[in-house]
Amino acid sequence: MQLSVQETSDFLKQTQTDRLDTWLASQVSELSRSRIQKLIQQANVTINGEVCTSKNRTVKTGDRIQITIPETTTSPLKPETIPLDILYEDDHLLIINKPAGLVVHPAAGHEAGTLVNALLAHCPLAEIGGVQRPGIVHRLDKDTTGAIAIAKTDQAYQHLQAQLKAKTARREYLGVVYGATKTESGTVDQPIGRHPVDRKKMAVVPEAKGGRPSVTHWWVKERLGNYTLMHFQLETGRTHQIRVHCAHIGHPIVGDSVYSSGRDVGVNLPGQALHAWRLSLEHPVTGESIQVVAPPPPVLLTLLEVLRRRCGLSSNRFEF
Repeated sequence: MQLSVQETSDFLKQTQTDRLDTWLASQVSELSRSRIQKLIQQANVTINGEVCTSKNRTVKTGDRIQITIPETTTSPLKPETIPLDILYEDDHLLIINKPAGLVVHPAAGHEAGTLVNALLAHCPLAEIGGVQRPGIVHRLDKDTTGAIAIAKTDQAYQHLQAQLKAKTARREYLGVVYGATKTESGTVDQPIGRHPVDRKKMAVVPEAKGGRPSVTHWWVKERLGNYTLMHFQLETGRTHQIRVHCAHIGHPIVGDSVYSSGRDVGVNLPGQALHAWRLSLEHPVTGESIQVVAPPPPVLLTLLEVLRRRCGLSSNRFEF
């Protein structure tokens, strides 16, 4: 694709201070600025016949700019027909209600049967977010259920990632924890990093030792004797964040075999009682506000009913 900087007063005024990446983004709308920056870094852009790898290069009137877009490499992942509970879908964005037990993207020990394999069978996905995780904007743990967003295009991916970074996208969870909190709401502001001994776990770790800033807001939705239904909102998105923060304040998530004692509650849970309940974001193309609510899985509803009966409480005290 070859472009020329026009010798018109509008372009002359615009390009006197335009950087290469900024100017290309204004001319090639189908590519995000982040994608253009990568193409520049990978020597896929020339100015007047010479390769340019600096995104900061100033574009001048009369420059001849050529951008080469490499052919997309075929993903080694195989599409698999796995049922998807679709909450929202259009040409740019897909939001599903993930069940427990479904790994989001392939990794060692889980090369197949993942959400990515299912997505590849459902719809075309650009090779974004890494070869092993095309379209995955954020992740959910294997046994955490609920709403997860998938981008179908590079533009959508970059836009949604920017929303998460700017904290304008809202991710809200429901979870049942052990114990009764002393207050009705609170915030856990503790850095999270790899556990210093068990490298498969995360833990509250000082930033000086590698922990990353992590903030979780919580509210009590329903008190159930020695258990509590909690509403969480993430300000950051660290691995196992809610699970680690809940364990840190002495109220681990019920059914969490990694961060709690795994006490029996009388319900056969497939994993931790944690559900990504509500996802609010801005559509990456139209700018429309989108809010999607993922119905909780039957096993979570069963757990709540069992705990209510033990306390002599009425059913359906909290409307989902």
